[in-house]
Amino acid sequence: MTCWVRKILPMTIEGVPMQRESLFRISALLCATVISLIATAGWSQQPTLTWLGTLGGIRSAAYSVSADGSVVVGWAYNADGQWRAFRWTADGGMQDLGALRGNWSEAYSVSASGHVVVGMAYEGRWRAFRWTADGGMQDLGTLGGRNSWAYDVSADGSVVVGEAHDAAWYWRAFRWTADGGMQDLGTLGGRESQARGVSADGSVVVGKAQSADGSWRAFRWTAAGGMQDLGTLGGWSVAIDVSADGSVVIGEAYSTGLQWRAFRWTADGGMQDLGTLGSNTSTAYGVSADGSVVVGAAQNAAWNWRAFRWTTAGGMEDLNTTYATLLTPDSSLTAAFAISPDARYIVGVGFNAATARLEAFLLDTGFPQRGDVDRNGCVDDADLLRVLFAFGERGYRNEDTNWDGGIDDADLLIVLFNFGQGC
Repeated sequence: MTCWVRKILPMTIEGVPMQRESLFRISALLCATVISLIATAGWSQQPTLTWLGTLGGIRSAAYSVSADGSVVVGWAYNADGQWRAFRWTADGGMQDLGALRGNWSEAYSVSASGHVVVGMAYEGRWRAFRWTADGGMQDLGTLGGRNSWAYDVSADGSVVVGEAHDAAWYWRAFRWTADGGMQDLGTLGGRESQARGVSADGSVVVGKAQSADGSWRAFRWTAAGGMQDLGTLGGWSVAIDVSADGSVVIGEAYSTGLQWRAFRWTADGGMQDLGTLGSNTSTAYGVSADGSVVVGAAQNAAWNWRAFRWTTAGGMEDLNTTYATLLTPDSSLTAAFAISPDARYIVGVGFNAATARLEAFLLDTGFPQRGDVDRNGCVDDADLLRVLFAFGERGYRNEDTNWDGGIDDADLLIVLFNFGQGC
């Protein structure tokens, strides 16, 4: 039979003619795969909650998750009572990433693929590290002082941000690359600063910096514009994470009511208070690639800390309520520290009643389905066309389903292998 895919393949993408061999290659790929996937229609993914355990000790926390939810990083106590950076996978469990020349380490962020991990290790001094399976843990140095911490890494693992002592022992926000080393990003007129988050391509950095009067203010940095003060909600503020394109910034700000509140900032809307779960205090820790979903921790009416998810459509919800069926009696999700680019996977820390300890968790919300480019709950022709019309382009966005910075055959295959799911 004639493959229907050939009838919808465009001869041009965004007005640029496709190479004939590329068209044939994509057409053959689609035809062979779609025919074998028709039987998958109607399948849907149910939410799951996974407690990640420890390294033999009493506690753990998860701080970052890879784009596909397969890798989680954070810290856990080992049997000797030392806290160590870990990298968790479903197949291999929790792996101790070691330390530099001491016994203590923490992992704060992981690249989109899960192959690069950054954090800090203690060796009589705190040092920022970048870890890979091939190279192990690399000391990223300082800005002339003694200590440094790495908090975030770009999607491809090439750009690391954090804070480091300069020669005068002031903490300064830094941006590190293998070619350029550690770059001091300056301040807002004061002495110190700290970088907490970086955009997918590494071009936008966010954090906090002292102003001339010594107060801490959230900032957004670019190479062209330098450090921009994002304002406050009446007091101090700190930016903690940023969307893929750098346009949405989240964090916490001290409000005029003398309470810390989660915020979401955009150039058009400024700093928006995201509210709470019934009390006065909240903090935003992570944001989805498109900036529409924020996760963090907030106190409820009983003054208990609870993990939350905020959306532009629904506001702030308690994850303990939304996913109550996944929790055993007396268990709870205390804080959500990170969210995957597509907003499907959430990681953090909670109380696991089965082990009677605070423990790292991975929450798979089941949405969106893999390959659901338009986020309507169904992987169908519309998603396939979105990828086809963006084929060959660069950029971290929904069409880049494997989150590698390019839209290519791999992204088409993800849509095809999940074709019909949720429909």
